[in-house]
Parts: sequence; structure tokens; C-alpha cells
Amino acid sequence: MFADNAKIFIKSGKGGDGHVSFRRELFVAAGGPDGGDGGNGGDIIFEVDLGLNTLTDFRHIRKYVAESGQEGGKKNMHGKDGQDLIIKVPEGTVIKDDETGKVIADMSGENKRVTILHGGKGGKGNMHYATATMQVPKYAQPGKPAKELWVRLELKVIADVGLVGFPNVGKSTFLSRVTNARPKIANYHFTTLAPNLGVVDMDGSKGFVIADIPGLIEGASEGIGLGHEFLRHIERTKVIIHMVDAASVEGRDPVNDIKSINEELEKYNPELLKRPQVIAANKIDALPEDDTTYIDLIREEFEPQGIKVFPISAVSGKGLKELLWEVQGMLDNLDQAPIIYEQEIDPEEYYDNPEEPFYVFADEEEEGVFHIEGPRIDKMLGYTNIESEKGFIFFQKFMKDNGILDQLEELGIQEGDTVQIYGHAFEYYK
Repeated sequence: MFADNAKIFIKSGKGGDGHVSFRRELFVAAGGPDGGDGGNGGDIIFEVDLGLNTLTDFRHIRKYVAESGQEGGKKNMHGKDGQDLIIKVPEGTVIKDDETGKVIADMSGENKRVTILHGGKGGKGNMHYATATMQVPKYAQPGKPAKELWVRLELKVIADVGLVGFPNVGKSTFLSRVTNARPKIANYHFTTLAPNLGVVDMDGSKGFVIADIPGLIEGASEGIGLGHEFLRHIERTKVIIHMVDAASVEGRDPVNDIKSINEELEKYNPELLKRPQVIAANKIDALPEDDTTYIDLIREEFEPQGIKVFPISAVSGKGLKELLWEVQGMLDNLDQAPIIYEQEIDPEEYYDNPEEPFYVFADEEEEGVFHIEGPRIDKMLGYTNIESEKGFIFFQKFMKDNGILDQLEELGIQEGDTVQIYGHAFEYYK
């Protein structure tokens, strides 16, 4: 089964924690802090692999996690960075946020390699936190957390021309005759389960890529049959060829068939009807001699709308050259830049970059003593006179608003216990 969409979970690597340690050397009575920094977590990177043409692999593996950074070590040793995880996808894959449906990246054109989630930064070791007031910091910065996301991958084939029509109108035969594609050909509905791509080589012109979009049915825009899986492949095409059975071999009305397909295209994406169209009235080899009834009806209906009609026979090759030169001329007059979906959402914006955290911990050697440290609280004490009533009220509000009191409660602080903050000691009371 052709797979052109998949839902997967991606997660970058966590940053390694900074390390807490102190120099312990012979003849050095009180060595300073020497805890090293943690390593950075690995990134999640998507990369185009031209050897892939489906998303089948993602049906079997749905979870992709990059390596976390290692913790820092003694003697200022830096933790090893986590390895990036590179996810290979076919060209034309659109990566969307699963929750909102917004585009994160379109792996087309110049977008051959895109970093979707960055790994967490490694935390700083305690060597960075030594100050005149705190020469033996017993804390280090934890690594930044990993980032995770559910994304949906959608493969939208890249072709200049989309070939559409109901089943059994001869699209596969047409494609096999005018391109280098070799689609399976048989006379039953939904023979083609995957879009077939072929290159049309034109003498004296650069030619173009054409995609046979599998046989559509009414209700395809609502997902009936395999509608959604096929309709998304026409979104990048610049010109649409409608192929109809002009001989009505199966008793179908070709005019109604074209109208039905246009209705499905409009329901799925109204922008599709703005694309230039041409009609290939196929199977003229099966018409009774000089019977042009159906071709005349098609022309009466659609040529006043500016849509040209070309009677052809995909079997004998009659009329194909004229049709292809018309399509080439239409493409030559259009913007040559590929249709690429713009980014609508940046996953990095999901994650704030909080300021340097506080470090609240119980004293390891003395029961009933708790410490509060960290660069922010050090700075706050530098500009606050806690000896004054107004300054002390500001200090208490700062502690409450930043959740420090809650952290002390979680550590089990009791009334009468001591709180030490850079040389200041306070008794704790609720």
C-alpha cells in the first residue's frame, strides 16, 4: 500500500546537567569549585533522501528521540554532546504540527535539511557560580529540558502537471506513452494506488514532469475511497489535464465527469480551480467513424470558459503531440518557481527560555538549615536594602512571587528553621 502520510512523535535530547565538585589535591586544603558543564542535547533534523518516494517506514516506527547530553564531570570536564537524530524523508514531504495542522517545514526546493527541534543546552557547572560572597557554591545548573512534538508528515508529489480523471479513462496508458513512466495498466477500478510520475521530453523544449493522480470518485474531497490521499498530490501542480472517456465506453457522461472532478477539487482546495486546465478527450479510436457528438458537447460546455479540448487516443497516439505542446506553452507562461508551502509555525516558540533558576536545598551537614542561592537572588540582594522595612517587604514578596517559599515547603521546612542566603540568616515563620 502506498503511504503518503504518517503521524510521528519527535523529541530532541535533554541537556546534560552541570556538575558540582571541588578540587581535592594534596597540599590544597580548600580547593575551589571545579564542576564542568553538561553537554548539549541532540537536535531533531529532517533531511531529503532522493532515494525515497513513500512514507512507508514511518508506519512502522513512530517514535524518534535524539540523544541527551552527558553530565559534566570533575576537573572542569565538559559532558559529551548528544548525537543529532537525522530523519530521512522523500522530497515533497510537508511537516505539520499535528495539533494545529500548521506547516512547520516543506522539504522541497532548497529545503534539503531542516532542524525542527533543537536539543536542550547543557547546564553550567558550579565553577561558574563562585563569587566573593559565595566561594563554595554547592549547586550547578541543570540541563535544559528536551523538546517534544507530535508531527504529521504529508507527501505531496512535485510535478508540473497533474493528470486527473475517473477510473478507466486511460490515464495510465497515456502516461506510459508520453513519458518514461511504466505504470501498471488493467481494466478495473483503482488499478493505480500510487501517483505515477513521468518526465515528458519535448524536442526543442525542456519538457515537464507529469503526475497521474489515481482515479477519483465523487466524495473524494470528504475522504471517501482514497480521496484525501490522492488529492493532496495535485496541490503542487501548475497545470491540470482532465482526461475523459470521449467514447463513453462505460456509459458515463464525460461532461458530468469533468464537472464532478472540478467540484471535488474545489471542495478540497478552492485554489486548485485557479490553475490552468486543459481537457484530453480520450478513446477517439473507439468512436464510430465521424461521430463527434461527445466531443462537440465537451467543447460547447468548456471552451467558452477558456478551457481547450484536445481529442486524443492514448492507444494509437493520435492528437498527443498537439496536447503536449499546448501544455508546454501554458507552463512556459507561468511562474517557474516551484510551489512550496510557507512555514506557519515554529516549534521553538512553544518553549520559553526561562531566566536562570533559583537553587533551594537543605544543608547536608546541619539539620533545620536551608540554603537559597543563584545568580538572580545574588543580583536582587545587591540592589535591595533588606535592613529597611520597605526593602524587607520587597524581599519577602520577591520570595513568594518566584515560588521560593513553595520550594522550601516542599523540602519540609518547619517554623523556627534557618534560611541562609549569601551570608544572611533568617528564621522561618509562616
